[in-house]
Parts: sequence; C-alpha cells; structure tokens
Amino acid sequence: MTRNYRMGLMQLWGKIVVLLLLSGVGFRCLAEIKPVTLTGTTVYELSFQGRTYPVWVDVPKSYSSNKQDYPLLLVTDAPYAFPLIRSIRNRVGQQGRNIEDFILVGLAYPATDTPAASRSRDYTTSDVKARPPRAGENFDQPAYGNAPAFTRFIATQVLPLLQQHYRLDRQRQIYLGHSYGALLGTYMLLHQPQLFSHYVLSSPSYWFDQGKLLSEAPALLRALPAGAAARVWLYSGGFEQPGPTARHYKNTNLVGDMQRFEQMLRPVKGLQVKSAVLDGEDHLTVFPPMVTRVMLDILPGHGPYTSG
Repeated sequence: MTRNYRMGLMQLWGKIVVLLLLSGVGFRCLAEIKPVTLTGTTVYELSFQGRTYPVWVDVPKSYSSNKQDYPLLLVTDAPYAFPLIRSIRNRVGQQGRNIEDFILVGLAYPATDTPAASRSRDYTTSDVKARPPRAGENFDQPAYGNAPAFTRFIATQVLPLLQQHYRLDRQRQIYLGHSYGALLGTYMLLHQPQLFSHYVLSSPSYWFDQGKLLSEAPALLRALPAGAAARVWLYSGGFEQPGPTARHYKNTNLVGDMQRFEQMLRPVKGLQVKSAVLDGEDHLTVFPPMVTRVMLDILPGHGPYTSG
C-alpha cells in the first residue's frame, strides 16, 4: 500500500465521519448503544473495611406472583459464578419444574481491587505474609487471611440485608464457593456452621498455607456447638491431582485433600456429607457441571422432569 493511497483512504474516511456527524446518524447510533442487563437483578452496595462491596441479587420470575418463602443460594466470585448459575437455573430449572426456584445472591469484588487481590485477601484463612516465605510458595497478592472478618461481614451485613428485603426460607440457605471460595466456606462451616444450612465446597484450596486449615479441622470439629447441623457437598475434578497430562496438577492433590476432609466430617453428629469426583474435569472446567448437579440434588423441582 503506497503512502498516497493511505492518505487518500484516510481523507475518504474523514469525509464519511463528518457527513455522519452532520446528519446526526453518529449521535443516533451512540444513543442507541445500551449496556446488557440481567432482568430481575438488583445491586446493593455495602461498606466494609473502607471498601464498597457490590451484592448482586436475582429473584425468579415466580417471586412476584406469590407470597411463599424462597431458598437462598449465595455464591462468591460473582462476576463469573452469578450469571452462570442464573442461566442454569433459568434454563435447566424450567421455571421450577426441574430445579426449584430460588433467590440467587452473588458477592462481587470492590471496584478498587482486582479480582485476584480481592479473593486472595477475603477468601483465605491465614495471613501468609505475616511469616517468612517458604520454599515453592508464590503468594504475590497484597494481602491474605481476611476470612474471619469477611465471615463477620456476611453474618452481620449481607444476610441481614437479604432477610430484610426478601422472603427467605431460613431453613434452606445455601453457600456455594469454588477454590478459595470453598476455603472460605470451609472456614464458616468450622467456625459458624449455623450461617447456612448447606455448604457446597467445589475444588477447595486446602493446600493453602501448607494445609493449615485442614490440619486445624479435627480440633475445630470437636469444638462445634451441640446441635450444630449442616449438609455438606464436596466436589473436585478428576484432573485435580498429580497425573501425566497437561490438565493434571504436577504436585497439588485437591482430590486427596477433599477426601481427607470428607473422612473428618463423616463421624460428626449433625453433619450430612456428600462427595463426588467429576471425571474429565479440571480446576477450570469442573464448576459448570458441578453447579448443575448440585442444584438438581439440593433443589429438585416440582416435576415431572423435562429434558426439553
């Protein structure tokens, strides 16, 4: 392409832009651009530790047509998990026929944080920056170990907000977290199990801080208050352990860690435990099929089931 040709092409485009602006077409096109919204979704903002946390809430279509209480499903990592779960509920659920309608709540990240910084700080259970680094560790985010305070945030701000504004079935409040989100869910289960009736822990990062929370779990389980009760679902992908393929981990064994925790939970009175390893899934792919399975299991619809 010659220099004269490029100059001519630029002049031509310049004239087209001017004509569009003079005719008002450019302005009309800009005015017609609208952001995509998720119908039925409301965003609340809560202040915590000097940051503003968005809380996303989506109610099913049936909510406005009756007076019944609805199950709550609260999920971490909202920018990824919330639209995915919402779509599965609306598509697979078939308006309550296959999956019971429920209120979906997503905890999103403060706008001042990157997702990695926010989840590393708020979902992890110990401050690995407060001790000397150990061989092989790579904790490169600004802060870790805020799970105790974030649990209080959920208990004293998030859940009361939801209970004030929505008709919730207090006997069916479901927590769902993946990876670090499942680590946070495990912390809540071990320290304040009454916050939720169900804990869905997907690919929990029990390797964190050299398995510190897992090593503390037996004593914490023995210290649970009398009458503590919860249903616990544990999931991991078949590739989330050492193996020969690129999808396997080299050293980390999420499958083995999850199964160790399962064995700790089973003798505890008041806890009901289910566990599954999903073949053919790794840490990045296990979440969508896990969500579908767990919603069909925990929240079966009124039936009869239809596959479309």
